[in-house]
Amino acid sequence: MKTGLIFEGGAMRGLFSAGVQDVLLENKIKFDGAIGVSAGAAFGVNYKSHQVARVLRYNVRYARDPRLASWQSWLKTGDLYGTDFCYRELPEELDVFDAQTFEHDPMEFWCVATDVETGQPVYHKLVKGQTADLQWIRASSSIPVFARPVKIGNRYYWDGGVSDSIPLDFFEKRGYDRNVVVLTQPKSYRKVNKHTYPILKLILHKYPQVLKRLKTRADDYNAVLDKIARQQEASKLFVVQPPQALRIGTMEKDPAQLKRVYEIGRRTMIKQLPALKKYLGQS
Repeated sequence: MKTGLIFEGGAMRGLFSAGVQDVLLENKIKFDGAIGVSAGAAFGVNYKSHQVARVLRYNVRYARDPRLASWQSWLKTGDLYGTDFCYRELPEELDVFDAQTFEHDPMEFWCVATDVETGQPVYHKLVKGQTADLQWIRASSSIPVFARPVKIGNRYYWDGGVSDSIPLDFFEKRGYDRNVVVLTQPKSYRKVNKHTYPILKLILHKYPQVLKRLKTRADDYNAVLDKIARQQEASKLFVVQPPQALRIGTMEKDPAQLKRVYEIGRRTMIKQLPALKKYLGQS
């Protein structure tokens, strides 16, 4: 049996996932592999580095710091989330990411980015938790329009959520047969097509394959949710998700709101912990 942990994205809804993963870490729940998309990658890597409460700590501490995320940053650099601050200064100096523990923990950790030229998902295995891996996490978290595409090697990448918001199929194809998926929307949620596509078409006309993905993104996402529901009903998948909409801003500046969402994640996981241990055979 091979166990996997899947984190979807969702910007600051990811504080829910952070609460979930901290309870898992505190209870020494182990997985053979984990994969994250966007905020699911940026926050989820702390599972492999065993840094309980780090996600909450630095988000609360720097919530009102424009270097973390701000319209000023977007207007000045093209990136809503400050590149140097988020992917160098913060993990290397201000709240140090434990790259050594990350590297030596045997659990695989993957992140998803979208190839700008093809519109296809790219799955990258993070190995050392240092600069090269942080670039992939940045790519996975770089939302079109609100961030520049990230150059890695001779190719450019954007947010993994464009092409594969919930990478369930990727893990299944790699032999993970006992998967836990952490969602950041309640069970009743379904994505709706927004009326912004004509605007996106004007802005992103140089990226036809990305546009193609964005046009069908709601339907693609909902199809995965339907598959998750079927597998959950058949006890083939364990799902952790908030009991109601989290109602938190993409650039939430209120520490109290960040803590609120984090605590919802903790309470939800604590409630489901006995069932999860049974599902994983770790009781």
